[in-house]
Amino acid sequence: MGWFWSDTPSKGTENQIVKPNNMYDGDISLCPVMNPNGGEGSKNDLNVMNPLNFIPKDVSATEKHPDQEMHLTTERTISTIPKGNENSKWEYPSAQQMYNAMVRKGKIDSTDKDEVDENAIESMVEVHNFLNESCWYEVLDWEKQYTNETNVQPKLLRFMGKPGVLSPRARLHYYMSYIFPSHFARELPFDRHDWVILRGDPNSNDSEYPGYRRVRYVLDFYGGPDDPNGFPTFSVDVRPALDNIGNAKDRFEHLTNNITKKYFTEKSTSSDVEKK
Repeated sequence: MGWFWSDTPSKGTENQIVKPNNMYDGDISLCPVMNPNGGEGSKNDLNVMNPLNFIPKDVSATEKHPDQEMHLTTERTISTIPKGNENSKWEYPSAQQMYNAMVRKGKIDSTDKDEVDENAIESMVEVHNFLNESCWYEVLDWEKQYTNETNVQPKLLRFMGKPGVLSPRARLHYYMSYIFPSHFARELPFDRHDWVILRGDPNSNDSEYPGYRRVRYVLDFYGGPDDPNGFPTFSVDVRPALDNIGNAKDRFEHLTNNITKKYFTEKSTSSDVEKK
């Protein structure tokens, strides 16, 4: 999740997602990750990293791994997500690229044939793509009011995975589960991403991206119960980061709108049915 492909660096509500059939059940947290010290990497690291997704540039190689047995496709899928200020879309990794990246990051041991199911790699790519598309749909929902005002579609500028770094909201929900166990699940997210999007804004003073404002989103990923067919589900909590008053206002309005819909719209509909 959160791993898009960009061969060359360009200029600069909680939603339940059901995993499609025949998808991989294992660890799919394959996004680019932050420096273990909490930063975005040293100067030497950045020389070999794509600054938009923090993936090593040499991982884009599509050569078959020496210990790999089966053939994996090198074809990539174009996402629906606009990339930065370019007139193009982000590309998802091919199965071969994902396998190479997983080996490099130590997610799998290519020499341990009991651990590696190469047949599952392409399904993992499908899960990865499906989740990212669903997350972008959530971002578009948050951005709808601004899109309607400016008639400018948002774009994804860059992103980074932060596994193990709890957001304040995820931490709060976990602590609240001890006080209100019936309302909050005692579960920590298995992954976190930060996405920076470009929002159309004619009043923006961003010299690098004129006409756009940079907005950071936080995405917390949770595992859910299996669906009726026995396939795992995932929940993703997508929201603007509390970086400024505007984002805080958006989150407050989003919360109050959800409460209004849940407790007042439903009651009103139920009352109308009873009268009929």
